[in-house]
Amino acid sequence: MVVDLGSGDFGVLNYAYALEQLEAAFYTMVIDMPYANMTPEERRILTEVRDHEIAHREFFKAALGSNAIRMLEVNFSAINFSSRDSVLQTARVFEDLGVSAYNGAGRLLTNPAFLTIAGKIVSVEARHAAVIRDLLQPKTTYFAGDDVVDPATGLDVVRSPMQVLPLAQPFIKNTISGNNLPTM
Repeated sequence: MVVDLGSGDFGVLNYAYALEQLEAAFYTMVIDMPYANMTPEERRILTEVRDHEIAHREFFKAALGSNAIRMLEVNFSAINFSSRDSVLQTARVFEDLGVSAYNGAGRLLTNPAFLTIAGKIVSVEARHAAVIRDLLQPKTTYFAGDDVVDPATGLDVVRSPMQVLPLAQPFIKNTISGNNLPTM
């Protein structure tokens, strides 16, 4: 079944809502089925990230009201939840993707209040990305690697919805359509 995100600001908010649904579902499974030898610090960090993602999901659901897309069905069959590396590498992909998605979608919003909220959420997503990267490669510059922060400008990667949706689609059973989203 195709889920159309819609158009205008509500379409952009549904786009963020879809990504937050994906992240919240992922981290919920991570905490419900902790990987082998998860340290207490890792559990604390991943629980906090889960809680933030759930708060973001619920914020968008409430803000969208009757304009919200339905809850998506996730497909995490490619993730080995018992493997630290599989979980943290997937978390890195989701967090980096989320930051680049917010960076690319912000310019599509016309309501300044929505842009302010998106700016606040992307800053939290960037913190998530940094802590996940630090778990993967502690005490290195990987937390802001050249693959996500342009060394020449110091700015994060920006992706349009049409770049992000194909990267997220393998983790979602529903087909997501962003064909009616605004573009620049």
